[in-house]
Amino acid sequence: MSDSSSHLALPDPGTVPLVTIVALCHNHAPFLREALDSILSQTHPSLEVWLVDDASTDDSAAILREYAAQQSTWHLLLIPENVGNCRAFNQAFFQSRGEFVIDFATDDVLLPARVAQQVAAFAAAASDVGVVYSNAELVAEDGKLLGLHHRPDAHGNLLPAPASGWVFGEVLRRYFISTPTMMMRRACLQQLGGYDETLAYEDFDFWVRASRQWQFLYLNEVTTRKRIHPRSMSSRAYRRHDPYLASTIKCATRPWPWPPAPPNAQRWPPGSAGKCARPPGAAAMPRRGSCLRCFAARSGPLRSTRPWRYGAACAHEIAANFNAVSRA
Repeated sequence: MSDSSSHLALPDPGTVPLVTIVALCHNHAPFLREALDSILSQTHPSLEVWLVDDASTDDSAAILREYAAQQSTWHLLLIPENVGNCRAFNQAFFQSRGEFVIDFATDDVLLPARVAQQVAAFAAAASDVGVVYSNAELVAEDGKLLGLHHRPDAHGNLLPAPASGWVFGEVLRRYFISTPTMMMRRACLQQLGGYDETLAYEDFDFWVRASRQWQFLYLNEVTTRKRIHPRSMSSRAYRRHDPYLASTIKCATRPWPWPPAPPNAQRWPPGSAGKCARPPGAAAMPRRGSCLRCFAARSGPLRSTRPWRYGAACAHEIAANFNAVSRA
């Protein structure tokens, strides 16, 4: 196992940002070597690597020990009992030092220029950009290419359409971010207190909380291979008693802190209707605990307005799907 970047003329690591890669593993033994080799292949010279095993029952821990022994600067964290993705990530994140952070599931693969490309995107972006995400190749369990996450249509438009800037309203309306492609600014994660450890997974909760206070940036590059297999999180969604869907409902319906809206805040349009329509005489902005998704749908795009905390996100469609699955 060799570092494929060792032959390159690299800049002094002290002059480039340190990037933390938290490599999260739970029973990923069949894919683990390819994932870890993809860390070694990165062209970015300044990496901090945390290998985290969340109580795997296959050979994952032995493979992680092998790589940690060969890479003296890598950190190894073997968790004796399964604590879930969010808590496992936090245990490494709060010990790490990188200016930017990648949450790397070890059934996926980082393409060699991934870190360097995203660091360059951050360098060219505003300081309030908290997340850079990109396109991904979707691959099967055996590595066969299945397609792209953002697929060009007949007119060259990407579907799902990526969004950049203040994407809070887009996050509430639709799914478009490929989570494995995200690089996060450390300050963004710290401001949020890391991931919410009461949840089974972090994606939707992180998008909602982060996008209210930080901009997102889409990088139009394929940087990652996302593996689709029966044990992956995306493959386990929408099943009977699925804990991941339950987490989505929880983070979609929780009440968020509610500071006053800024003077230029978008207001409810006259005659709004729907499940969460503004009652007669209610304030112009939604109240604590009101429905964010219905508000976003009525208010139009939110990109032009700096984000503020609206209340709790809507879970009407999510809950309907959950109930339908639970009755199946």
